[in-house]
Amino acid sequence: MGSNDISILLLVRSLEAGGAERQLVELARGLQRRGYRVTVATFYKKGPLLDDLEKARVPLIDLRKGGRWDLAGFLVRTALAIRKSRPAVIYSFLGGANIIASLVRWFVPPTKLVWSIRASNMDLRRYDWLHGLAYWVECRLSRTADLIISNSRAGRDFAVEHGFPEDRIHVVPNGVDTDRFKPDADLRQRQRAAWGLSDEQIAVGVLARLDPMKGHGMFLEAAAHIARQRSDMRFFVVGAGSEEDRLQRLAARLDLERTMRFTGPSNTPEAPLNALDICCSPSEFGEGFSNSIAEAMACGVPCAVTDVGDSALIVGGTGEVVPPSDAQALGQAILRLAAKLGDNCRREARDRTIDHFSVRAMVERTVATLQIGN
Repeated sequence: MGSNDISILLLVRSLEAGGAERQLVELARGLQRRGYRVTVATFYKKGPLLDDLEKARVPLIDLRKGGRWDLAGFLVRTALAIRKSRPAVIYSFLGGANIIASLVRWFVPPTKLVWSIRASNMDLRRYDWLHGLAYWVECRLSRTADLIISNSRAGRDFAVEHGFPEDRIHVVPNGVDTDRFKPDADLRQRQRAAWGLSDEQIAVGVLARLDPMKGHGMFLEAAAHIARQRSDMRFFVVGAGSEEDRLQRLAARLDLERTMRFTGPSNTPEAPLNALDICCSPSEFGEGFSNSIAEAMACGVPCAVTDVGDSALIVGGTGEVVPPSDAQALGQAILRLAAKLGDNCRREARDRTIDHFSVRAMVERTVATLQIGN
């Protein structure tokens, strides 16, 4: 059976500008270029990545979920949509999609069910009760999947500890589009001008949704620590989410109004990444494979990261790694990177991403793991 004969359905909640969603779009485009018939089905037809999917001419199925409690009708619509498309493979992204895929697979023609794992060591106490219930259900249903793909070693190990079948889990690291995420002097100049930065100032930033797992509070504390020592450094939080009000109040208490800026989310993350001199990933838990780290490195931006998920593995020897929840250690790591910024530092970061975390490698590893086509 050739690739043109194989239909793959990718199932996801929406196409918001998150790491998992960007990976789904990259995978859809990569599989389509290899000749597979790819369809994406979303619970909700929303998110800026819809445009990327449309430009690639990947078909989209809108499952029209009416909200959190639209369950019975939504399951029926999902089952009917899958029956109509008759995919050889259903590949679900994130926990909610994993659960739905398992519930409907028995009502559709025989198909291979593939789950994804996109996080590790989640602290569910930091979220509402429904998140905990959903993960409990996901653990119980994990053996209904024929194959489970984790984007990180840490995610695989955490899942096995919670009852996922170890023999069905394979690790496929995320892939970065290094043609899109690359050093761009013009883009850097425009974005830094928009932020009011001079050439002499050093920009340090976090690109992530404002979520408890991402550790923005620790970044703010590290920034306050640095600001007391250096006047030439500026700090940026790029993203949106449930933590924004709390973080704005924390920034005010830490007297960061003049040195820190909350920019909101960006639909073109390559712009703020190019404007930065140092990218920070201060995650406290839950991280699997951090796209923002690999994308920053592809743009030639060295990273200071916490040792959560596979972040240390991504950075390798090109950046700084510190324990989670240690703001002073993170601040010192950022200062060490600031002291050695230069062309060699930037080149090493980009080369590591090209060598280990390209989109092409991710697509090839996915195809080999799915065992589809020639």
